[in-house]
Amino acid sequence: MSTVTKVQKPTITPKKKKGFFQSLGKQWQLMIMSVPMLLYVLLFNYGPLWGWLTAFQDYQPKKGLAGSAWVGLDNFRFLFGREDFRLAIRNTLAMSVINLVLGTVSAVLLAVLLNEVRNRTFKRTVQTVTYLPHFLSMVIVVSMAQNIFASNGPINQMLLSLGLVKDPVFFLGKGEYFWWLVGVINVWKEVGWNTIIYIAAMTSIDPCLYEAASIDGAGRFQRILHVTLPGIKSTFMVLLIMNIGHLMEAGFEIQYLLRSGLTMKYSDTIDVFALIYSFGSSKPHYSYGTAAGMFKSIVGIILLFGANKIAQALDEDTLI
Repeated sequence: MSTVTKVQKPTITPKKKKGFFQSLGKQWQLMIMSVPMLLYVLLFNYGPLWGWLTAFQDYQPKKGLAGSAWVGLDNFRFLFGREDFRLAIRNTLAMSVINLVLGTVSAVLLAVLLNEVRNRTFKRTVQTVTYLPHFLSMVIVVSMAQNIFASNGPINQMLLSLGLVKDPVFFLGKGEYFWWLVGVINVWKEVGWNTIIYIAAMTSIDPCLYEAASIDGAGRFQRILHVTLPGIKSTFMVLLIMNIGHLMEAGFEIQYLLRSGLTMKYSDTIDVFALIYSFGSSKPHYSYGTAAGMFKSIVGIILLFGANKIAQALDEDTLI
């Protein structure tokens, strides 16, 4: 009888994970380089959080934080008891969602179209033209929008000449149009800038995937659908999570500059509300403005972690 000799498998000893301080010691140059940015964040982002104490006080500038009376949650009860603050929350969320949907769809679409362009001169020209509005002041942008969407502006003139309307549309005076007007202006101003990130993600896609798809008979649209879009999926998810965390940041400048007495119920966001109650009256109420800003920040943090958790549960790329 032949005996079968057992071959012992070699034992593989797992490498010990490097400790935190060991990794820190090997990367001390990078750590030193990050110190200025860390100090900047601590000073300008976390240092002002002491001001949140005023949300729980009847803050008086002459008395300061130490001398102002403590009122607990009375400021928050006052805010949620007011209809204009509830309208500000509605307007903030509505404009944020519109900006998120229109901004994301337009940026991805423009990036895909530019990625398919083979003429480099035309591609660079379009990129330059589309991202230059990002550097314009919002005051200039709003002034242009007021002229374009005026009753005798080019938009109304075009609608009248095409016979789509009989009378000029009062875009700037009807609250029903305000949210969409803000969304269109934001898309025009930021679409080129937002496209840069997606174009950079598309350049990292392996060209062999496009060649393999072409060999399999995939047309241009199919290559976009099965190669380009999956290739930027991780970038899209990370940006989407970040944008969801900023849903309470609908903006301030464009709403404040474009608002009027006719559109106040649709134009005032939480930031505008905080400004008006903090500085816009003969007797400023700093505590109300701080409470409104604190509420906005806390909701933003909850949305950020919630979106990240949902993406993690769906096995998608996450931010944290």
